[in-house]
Amino acid sequence: MASTSNNNATNSTLQNTNSDTNDEEKAELCPGFKDVDAFVKYGLGAVLSATKASAALPQAGDEFDFYRSFSGFQEFCASQGDKLLHCMSQVMQHHGCRSHLRGQSKLTGLDESFDLVVDSNDIILERVGILLDEADGVNRSQQPVMPAGFQPPKIVVSSWNRKGTGSDSRSAMFRLLHAKNVARPQLKFKEKVDNSNTPFIPKIFIKPNAIQPLPSYFTDKQIRKEKSEDLDVPTALADFIHQQRTQEHVDDMFAHPYQYELDHLTIPESLLSKPELQMYKPLPETKCSFITTLEDLVALNEKLCKSSEFAVDLEHHSYRSFLGITCLMQISTREEDFIIDTLELRSEMYILNEAFTDPAIVKVFHGADSDIEWLQRDFGLYVIRLFDTHQASRALNQARHSLDHLLTHFCNVASDKRYQLADWRIRPLPDEMVQYARADTHYLLYIYDCVRAQLLDFNHGQSGLLKCVWNKSRDISLKKYMKPIYTEESYLELQRKQKRSFNTQQLTAFRLLFAWRDKLARQEDESTGFILPSHMMIKISEELPKEPQGIIACCNPVPPLVRQQVNELHLLVQQARETPLLKTETAALKNKGLTPIRKPEVTFFGPHDTSRVSESDLHPFSPDELPVKQGMLFSDDENRMDVDPQKTNGLMAVAKVTLFEEQEPRNDEGCVTVAKTKARRIIESFENPFRMYLPSGEAHINKNAKFDPSSKIFEISKKWKLMSIEQQQKEMEAKRNAKREAKEHAKKVTEERNKVKQDYKTSLQNVATVRQQAVSTKETAKKRLSSEIGESTPKPSKKLTKSAEKSQKTEPSPGEGFKPFDYSQSDLKVFAGTKTKDNAMFDPNRQARDAKKKKIPKGQKSNFGAGGRSMSYVAGTSNRGFRHNWKNKQQ
Repeated sequence: MASTSNNNATNSTLQNTNSDTNDEEKAELCPGFKDVDAFVKYGLGAVLSATKASAALPQAGDEFDFYRSFSGFQEFCASQGDKLLHCMSQVMQHHGCRSHLRGQSKLTGLDESFDLVVDSNDIILERVGILLDEADGVNRSQQPVMPAGFQPPKIVVSSWNRKGTGSDSRSAMFRLLHAKNVARPQLKFKEKVDNSNTPFIPKIFIKPNAIQPLPSYFTDKQIRKEKSEDLDVPTALADFIHQQRTQEHVDDMFAHPYQYELDHLTIPESLLSKPELQMYKPLPETKCSFITTLEDLVALNEKLCKSSEFAVDLEHHSYRSFLGITCLMQISTREEDFIIDTLELRSEMYILNEAFTDPAIVKVFHGADSDIEWLQRDFGLYVIRLFDTHQASRALNQARHSLDHLLTHFCNVASDKRYQLADWRIRPLPDEMVQYARADTHYLLYIYDCVRAQLLDFNHGQSGLLKCVWNKSRDISLKKYMKPIYTEESYLELQRKQKRSFNTQQLTAFRLLFAWRDKLARQEDESTGFILPSHMMIKISEELPKEPQGIIACCNPVPPLVRQQVNELHLLVQQARETPLLKTETAALKNKGLTPIRKPEVTFFGPHDTSRVSESDLHPFSPDELPVKQGMLFSDDENRMDVDPQKTNGLMAVAKVTLFEEQEPRNDEGCVTVAKTKARRIIESFENPFRMYLPSGEAHINKNAKFDPSSKIFEISKKWKLMSIEQQQKEMEAKRNAKREAKEHAKKVTEERNKVKQDYKTSLQNVATVRQQAVSTKETAKKRLSSEIGESTPKPSKKLTKSAEKSQKTEPSPGEGFKPFDYSQSDLKVFAGTKTKDNAMFDPNRQARDAKKKKIPKGQKSNFGAGGRSMSYVAGTSNRGFRHNWKNKQQ
C-alpha cells in the first residue's frame, strides 16, 4: 500500500492536478518534504547557496597560494574535500557506479578519479533522461516494429566463443573480458621499454650451458648500463657509442647467442625410441603454484633442472603496448603446475635460462614460433631441445593443428576458449582465467608422448619422421626477434595488403598518416591499432576531409588519441591535398628520385620514320638538354656510356646538316696514319642509304660490323685495342720501375741520414757539457784561492802555461810576413760616381737626379715628380730621404 501511495503521489505532482486526494495520497514524499515541488525548491536553494559559496572562495593563483600557506586553511580544505568525496561516493554507490575516489596512486589518481566522475555523470544523466521520457509517455524499452519476414542477425560463433555442449557448461553467453582502468604495467618495469627505431640487441649477459663462451660485449653490458650518459640513449645507439669509445667491433652483435650450440645439437637415441605413455593427473588433484617472488622463482628453477621434460606456454598482450608484453608464463611438470607472474618478475626471468638451455631437458611447446620471440624480447630467454607439438600435428596430417583439437583427440577434454582474447594484465587474476591458463600446459606432456608414439607408428617404426619434427623444432629455436623498423617505404607494404589504388594526394595522406601513427605509437607505447586502426586510416586517406570534423566522422568509434590530436591530423590532410594529382606509377617513380619515362610501343624504328610513333609519344627533350655521346672510330671507351640507356626511349638524332651552308675542308692529312687510311677505305666501301643526309667529313660505321668477328672493322679495332693494351703494359712497367728506383733512392737517403746521426752522436760522447765545464771552472777557482792564501807567490797553472805557449806559437810576429796593400792597382772609378747599367726596376731617386740635370727654361717650374704620384697627393719639397743630400746635412 505504501508503494502504491508513493506512486500516486508522484503522478499527482507531475500532472499538477488539484483533485480530491485521500489520506494515503497526503503522505510525505520524503522526510520533511510534502511533495516534489517542495523538494525541488529546497534543492535549488541549496545548489544556489553552494554556488555562491564556491564563488567566494579564493581564486586560483597567488590569492589561493597565499591562503594555502596557513595551516588552518589547509586543514579546512582537507576536511571539506574528504566530506565532498564521501558524499560523491555515496551518490555514485546509490546509482550502482564505481566509487573508489579515495586511496588512488599519486601518478594516475587524479585522472582515474576524473574518469570515474565523468562515467558516473553519464550514467546518472542517462537514467534521468529515461525517467523523464517515461513521464512524458515515451517508452524506450519497447521493441521496434519490424517488417514481415525480417530475421534478426545471428551471432557469429567462432572458436573463442563457442558454447559448451556438455552439462558442465557454465554460461550460455560469453563475453570478452577487458579491463578499462588497468594500471599500465610498463610504469613498474625496472628496465625502460625500448621502442626506438633501432635494431634489437639480445638482452642476455650470462650464458649457462655454453659450449662457445659469450662475447665480452654481452658480459660487460650491465656495467655499461650503469653509466649516466647512456641512460636516455636507445640500446643499439648506446652499444654503438661503446664500440666507438673502446674501438671494439663485434661482428655477431645481432646473432643468436646459442647459434653454435643449436647447430651442433645431436638427438639422443632415447628421444627417437617409442615412449611409454604416462597418464596425466586429474586437474583438481594436481598442485598449482602462483609464483610472484624471486625466492619462489629460484626454487622453481631448481625443480626444473632436476626434471627430464616440462611444458611451457605464454599469455601475451599487444593492444596497449607497441611491442607487446608477456603477462604470464605457465610451466607444467608430471607432478605439478606453475604460473609465473612475469609482470612482477620481468627483470629476474633470466634465471630460468639454466633450465631452458639445458640440452638434457626437453621443453614442450605448442606453436612456439611467437613464444620463442617473446621470450627473447622480454626476458632474454633461449630454448635448447625444443619439441613443438604443432609441427608434430602437421607431420601426422591431422585435420586441425590447434591445441583445442589435440586436447579433444588425445585427452577427450573440451577446452574453454572464453578467455583467449582476455586482457591478461588484470591483477589479481580471476580463478577462471587461472584455470584456463593452467589447462594449456597441464595435458601437454601426455600429448607429447602420444604424438611421438604415433610418429613412429606412422613411419613403420622408423625414426625419420620423428627426427624431422625434432629438426623443425630446432629451426624454430634458432629464430631471432626482429623489432619493427620504420622506413620511408613501410607504408607501401600495408597498401599492397589492402589492395587499394590511390592517387597522389591519397597516397601522400596515407604515407603521412602512417608515419604519424608509428611515431606516436612509439612515444606513447601503444599499439598502432589503438592509435589509429588501418581501416580508419584508409578511410581518411580516401575521403581527404576538409575539416577536422570530417576526420572524426571517418572514425567509428573515435580513438582517444585521434580526438586529442585531430588538429595535427587535419594539417597532414591539408598538406596531402596540396600535392598535384598524378597517376600512381609516376608518383612512385618520383618518390624514388627517378624521372618518369614513357616507353614507345615499337622499339625498333628509324630516325626519319614517323609512321609508327608520333612525336607526342617521345620524351620532350630539348636539343640542349639531350645528352650526346661524341663518337670515335676505334675508341677503347666504347662500352662506357655517359648516357643511361634506360633513360633514352628511342634513337634520338641531333640535326647537323644545313641546307645553305658550306663546310670548311679539313686538313687532317698530315696526322693520318696508314691504319687510319686503310680503315677509311674500308668504311667508304659500305653503302649507307642515308649518306645524302649525313655530313661528308665524318665517317659512320654500322655497329653490328664492329662486333662481327668476320668483318675487317672488327679485326682493325682488335689490333688497335691490342696495341693500346701493349702501350698500357709498357707504361705500367715504366711506372713500376720508377717506383722501385724511388724506393731504393729513399732507402739510400735514409741510410745516409742514419749514418750521419750515428757519427754525430759518437762525436758528442767525448765533448764535455756546459755543466761539466762550469764545475771544472769552479774547482780551478777554488784551487787558485787556496794557493793564494797558502803561498805568497802563486805558481802559474799548467793549463795557463800550455795555453800561453800555444798562443805564442800560433800568433805570428808583427814584423814577419806583413805586406801593405797596393792601392795603385785598384779600380777607383767605382767611387767616382760613374753610371752603371740601367735597371729595369723603377727608382724614384733616379728620377730626381735626372730632373736636376735637365735644363729647365726660365719661367717654368720643375714638375719631375708629378707623373708618378696620384692626383690626391699634396706636393711637398722634403728631400730628407735622398742620398745626395747627406753631405749638405753633414756640413
